[in-house]
Amino acid sequence: MPYTTLRGGHVPIRMWTDPAEVEPAALDQLRNVAELPWVHGVAVMPDVHYGKGATVGSVIAMRDAVSPAAVGVDIGCGMTAVRSSLTVEDLPDDLSRLRSGLEKAIPVGHHAHKTPVDPSAVPGLRERGWYEFWKRFDELIPSVRDRFGRARAQMGTLGGGNHFLEVCADDDGAIWIVLHSGSRNIGKELAERHIEAARRLPHNQDLPDKDLAVFLGGTRKMDEYRRDLFWAQEYARRNRALMMALAQNAVTRFFSGRRIEWTEHISCHHNYVAEEEYDGVELLVTRKGAIRAGAGDLGIIPGSMATGTYIVRGLGNPQAFNSASHGAGRRMSRNKARKTFTVEDLQAQTQGVECRKDAGVLDEIPAAYKDLESVIAAQSDLVRVEAHLRQLVCVKG
Repeated sequence: MPYTTLRGGHVPIRMWTDPAEVEPAALDQLRNVAELPWVHGVAVMPDVHYGKGATVGSVIAMRDAVSPAAVGVDIGCGMTAVRSSLTVEDLPDDLSRLRSGLEKAIPVGHHAHKTPVDPSAVPGLRERGWYEFWKRFDELIPSVRDRFGRARAQMGTLGGGNHFLEVCADDDGAIWIVLHSGSRNIGKELAERHIEAARRLPHNQDLPDKDLAVFLGGTRKMDEYRRDLFWAQEYARRNRALMMALAQNAVTRFFSGRRIEWTEHISCHHNYVAEEEYDGVELLVTRKGAIRAGAGDLGIIPGSMATGTYIVRGLGNPQAFNSASHGAGRRMSRNKARKTFTVEDLQAQTQGVECRKDAGVLDEIPAAYKDLESVIAAQSDLVRVEAHLRQLVCVKG
């Protein structure tokens, strides 16, 4: 669908959804963002919904400025997927043992590895440069220096909330592993400390929303934030790479004695900042709940626990700052979902998927999310569908 333009603000707000279907609080957030003097443009994805500071599902391009809250507290959160040589015919009818094997290999929720994982001892892990990466921890802001042990132990862990690890099948019957996670507690703490630091700066005192406080280019605070931001984004990418290797090895053990081939990983952040050029201007592009969809870029757009996932290829639409949605997007808050639905509803909506079906994940019930098919259809000028996956196993914290 062609985008529509939301009025209000000194830059255009291009929306790949009907503004009438977006909650008023989110529209107010978008207008507040568009009023910031450093903003070059705003693009809104079809999965848009209210978030802290800036809406989830928004792309904000700024000149010599960046808002930490517009990145989100889970810096570098994103997706990774890989296709295997297995097919649905290779799977047993009962997938509970496969799910247990994945949960044993990868801690979920608040759990961490009892002993930090040695990357050199993980078969198939392609990520390199671990020593150099951890050495840069000492360069982060001093207030997180005592979190080193926790950050090491959480490397290769899933977390909770909407994070997940799934075994899926595409329409041709090929088996995939798909996961969604970010920078764990260290990313959250870095984000919160920088958001608070930005709120105290003099140039942010008259903003319509203090959560939109920015750091300005050429300042020490901006340099510190960019250093910590890019480190946390790398943590998130490495976290997913390590988890994917652990998951692949768990699947290999499950099919003991069988050789399994794997394709190259598809990986994309959807809470991050990138340096990009548009309209001949160097910009800092913040995607909060959005993926990069430059021409040819492969991306991953999931729905919920039982509504599938799409592998897409970007079409490179500069009007959207080369972006697309990061998922279906929530249509109701977690609290409302818990009050609206029952465990019996969850069991019915996840029928056929090997997953948790208890009150602990009730706020992740599929009906709490927007319709994935409609979200995909709304961005036909942003991405082309490459594959459709359906969940067989879903691991959540």
